[in-house]
Amino acid sequence: MTPVNNPNNKILDVQNLVAGYIPNLNILHGCSIHVCVGEIVTILGPNGAGKSTLVKAIAGLLSVVEGSIELQGKDITGMETHKLVREGLGYVPQTENVFAKLSVAENLELGAIHHRSSMAETREKLYDLFPDLARFRNLAAGKLSGGQRQMVAVGRALMASPSLLMLDEPSAGLSPKLTQVVFQQLLKIRDSGVTILMVEQNARAGLEISDRGYVLAEGVDRVNGEAQSLLHNPEVGELYMGGHGKSTMENVVTASATSENSTPGDSA
Repeated sequence: MTPVNNPNNKILDVQNLVAGYIPNLNILHGCSIHVCVGEIVTILGPNGAGKSTLVKAIAGLLSVVEGSIELQGKDITGMETHKLVREGLGYVPQTENVFAKLSVAENLELGAIHHRSSMAETREKLYDLFPDLARFRNLAAGKLSGGQRQMVAVGRALMASPSLLMLDEPSAGLSPKLTQVVFQQLLKIRDSGVTILMVEQNARAGLEISDRGYVLAEGVDRVNGEAQSLLHNPEVGELYMGGHGKSTMENVVTASATSENSTPGDSA
């Protein structure tokens, strides 16, 4: 399947979003993005640009001050998170995304709270997609490696059979090897029919599996385009680094890879 950026086939349409954590102190200042059916879209940007704020606002975890959010043509602006699950939106937060004391199987069952009739079938499909989840189904999720816990979190979101899956920093804390494993699974998820929107600091890894990307700066979308073109866009490098001397995205991703290799990762 080759996804196409077809504006007439949007699954998510966010227009002029203004939102934040504290009244009168907004992080987003009119941010607009869209995601088309079958795409993987990555949101990039320097720290504090509003990347996580954007997906949290879409997921109903923050109050929207201005702007609109449409999912599959339906206005979901301000809709409560549990109702968004029923509308086909899955969300995987960056931290505290598994119930550590519950088993892998129990974590997955919680994701199917609104889909009990198809739970067993969906769970078996996930075990095929994530063999480690099948191997450790009876083990407490807190005893798994970082990469395996991420798979549990993604698996739980998929148990609700979402049309759109949003992930906040799926590679956070993972070694380069485990990052590659998780991202390869995301490609399989996309190919199974689930559209993906993710926030990612690892520019190279994120763009390599993406169809398009957005670069946020100071709470607005400054640059967007095909994933590969962003790697060679000088303006993207400047925005991503916040004006600290890098002129191309290639320099940015090289620095990112070097940083990863110097940081110990989890065991598989």
